[in-house]
Amino acid sequence: MSEEKKPTAAVMTAWASRCLMKQGATPDVAQSMAEHLVAGDLLGFRTHGLLRLRYNLQALQRGQTKPAGEPELVQGRAAIELWDADLLSGLYVVPKAVKRAIAMARVCGTGTVVIRRTQHVAALAVYLEQAVDAGMLIQMMCSTPAQEVVAPYGAKSACFSPNPFALGVPTESAPILLDMSLSMTAAGKVRTALAENKQLPYAALITAEGDYSCDPATFVAEPASVLASLGGKELGYKGTGLNLFSELWTLALSDYGRKDAAPADADANTVWLQVVDPTAVAEQGAFERQASALVEALKNTQPIDPQQPVRVPGAGALATRARQLTHGIEYSAATWRQLEWCADFCDEPLPTAANAQ
Repeated sequence: MSEEKKPTAAVMTAWASRCLMKQGATPDVAQSMAEHLVAGDLLGFRTHGLLRLRYNLQALQRGQTKPAGEPELVQGRAAIELWDADLLSGLYVVPKAVKRAIAMARVCGTGTVVIRRTQHVAALAVYLEQAVDAGMLIQMMCSTPAQEVVAPYGAKSACFSPNPFALGVPTESAPILLDMSLSMTAAGKVRTALAENKQLPYAALITAEGDYSCDPATFVAEPASVLASLGGKELGYKGTGLNLFSELWTLALSDYGRKDAAPADADANTVWLQVVDPTAVAEQGAFERQASALVEALKNTQPIDPQQPVRVPGAGALATRARQLTHGIEYSAATWRQLEWCADFCDEPLPTAANAQ
């Protein structure tokens, strides 16, 4: 796409919402799904933005995603609840869970929601500011009980899913936003590299022979390679521990593990999220002052390369969003081809140069 054809977030959200409604999603479900996919694009999480629209449309058509409804409260106490989403989209359910956790935190100082069987949540980063804007800390973990693509350290076969981990933290200025995989890379990034005929920037895959590889083609070979745990060949034991931590807090705590997952679950996720109200333990504004001081200490360290300052988690994503809100969302040719498929699938034409702004 040329500079002039970069579409605005509002245009793409409205278009994606119409596509989702044509596959049966109710207006409120479709709007939430579209908003949070586009939010991923705005923050630069390309593999978990509208690139995932095709999957969501097909999942709705096949009945793998429920088009309407509400999650079920399975059980809980004052500051923790277990929900069963029954295959409602995570793009619709997770914002509701964050809202509920915030409400619990206002009363109890903290609120935790564990969600099982919610269809693919996309980028965890898009949910963080909901809590941060309320003056609260948030942490999230996610796993996929029907998926095994990440190997523990020392193995060449998989037992984990990629398992993202995220944090949102208020400061006196820009928030801290962290969203990272507990594997060396996400499966979506491997597929993107494959589609763009590129090598991965580091050896994130383990082949069937036990070799570490940068070649995304091995991921679709027979037998296929698997993702390495965070830390890779030298320090992957740390990633293994973190992946186990994630799956204990999600799969085990929700009582819906890999032996329980049905094939129809597909990319359905289990999510653990916790919100903390810092005013439960400190005066108003105290936490933000301390957090800001930590950020300043990080920024004031001496960089190895003066042209590459030390990064504050989330700063790059927020700058990317600000740029794209001004100039339009930057879609690659490969992503645009996927959106063209969605447009044909739903008979909902993509925004043109005339109406993309």
